[in-house]
Amino acid sequence: MTVTEQGGTEAATGQPLVVLDGVNKWYGDLHVLQDINLTIKRGEVVVVIGPSGSGKSTLCRAINRLETIQKGSITLDGKPLPEEGKALAALRADVGMVFQSFNLFAHKTILQNVTLGPIKVRNMKKAEAQDRAKELLDRVGIGHQADKYPAQLSGGQQQRVAIARALAMNPKVMLFDEPTSALDPEMIAEVLDVMVDLAKQGMTMVVVTHEMGFARTAADRVIFMADGAIVEENTPEEFFTNPQSDRAKDFLGKILKH
Repeated sequence: MTVTEQGGTEAATGQPLVVLDGVNKWYGDLHVLQDINLTIKRGEVVVVIGPSGSGKSTLCRAINRLETIQKGSITLDGKPLPEEGKALAALRADVGMVFQSFNLFAHKTILQNVTLGPIKVRNMKKAEAQDRAKELLDRVGIGHQADKYPAQLSGGQQQRVAIARALAMNPKVMLFDEPTSALDPEMIAEVLDVMVDLAKQGMTMVVVTHEMGFARTAADRVIFMADGAIVEENTPEEFFTNPQSDRAKDFLGKILKH
């Protein structure tokens, strides 16, 4: 890829980081991902929205091989996703993932939850991992909770720990699969605030969400999916004010009324 004339940052953020090419997946007869072509550039925030059952979460999970695909290819930083073993573990270290459920280890403190990956997978020294973990916990606003256990924290706080844990691996891209859908309304904002900050700092992000406010403010691009296919993609401004497809108009009509 040629470097653009505009200079450093423009070129750095313009490079493809995650490329899905002709991706298809079936569950039996159900065609859940249909010919997905999508390129996510370095530093880009892509928000994936659409009705339930449209394939959004499957798409997100396919990027770190939690879901296998039957046809097509997915590359990260120019390399195809590995099938199994150590290479797959290395891939998952490069692709941070935050789920609906927080998946924290209940018997470990918050600090231990965040340091485990860097020590075990990245071979980081314990003291260095702890310093980094404390810095990240401060960044997501819960540094003072480091010695507590997950059950002692609210859902919003636990989700912020999960974000810090993913960031501790220094991932190339962060995937968020409906990270606020299990939270009470007053906790949603605190998690979205952390995600907006990450976006501003240039983290490459793929976010599956029902939070249209986040899509409007933080996304560089909105991907609208229905029935396993990408129906439309555009800037947030264009998508929300001038949707092109009947499916998108119908979807927005239903959700923006309430």
